Amino acid sequence: MTPHSLAFYVDVLTSGTVLGAQPTDSPDQVTAILGADYAENSFDDQSMWRDYGMVEFFWCRESRDHPWVGHHFSLQVHRLSTLGGSTVNGAIRERYGRFDRHLRFGKLERLLANRGVHLEDVPDPNAPAYTLHWQPASQVSVLTRRAHERTKYWRGGDRLGDVYKVSSSMTADQVAWYRSHYGGRNANDLGSDRGGCSAVT
Repeated sequence: MTPHSLAFYVDVLTSGTVLGAQPTDSPDQVTAILGADYAENSFDDQSMWRDYGMVEFFWCRESRDHPWVGHHFSLQVHRLSTLGGSTVNGAIRERYGRFDRHLRFGKLERLLANRGVHLEDVPDPNAPAYTLHWQPASQVSVLTRRAHERTKYWRGGDRLGDVYKVSSSMTADQVAWYRSHYGGRNANDLGSDRGGCSAVT
């Protein structure tokens, strides 16, 4: 992976934005930054997301009469393993250059640590298949593929230790909720019982 694409992930983890686009920005504000090349999706009148390739932004609203309110964004890093760097939004590639098919969590963690940025471990309901990590200052989370009993490689080309997804924002209250619900419990007995727009990821 080139230093430029690694810099993109570091910038997202430290700033909590994508090229300056915040998770609370309106659809028009995000499109002004990332461009109009996106696919728009919705489950109902109160939730919507736009797919910019690797990056997705999500919005909610109370009703059709209310404006869209930014909820969160996700970097679907796992798509790179099958689709390659072409799935990365053009504005991002123009700024950061070529993207490799894999983002190793260990490498990302070391780069952040070299800049004095540290990640906290958060219990995840999908452990041990995944681990969840959180950067408190930017409220960005990192979901990473982990060891499986007999499988080194996963469908789609992901490797153990690859970052699966990066998301913002994850608040301190949400982290506390994860720790109280998932810490020290058997992940096989847990499901995602958090409703609302946050269920759309």
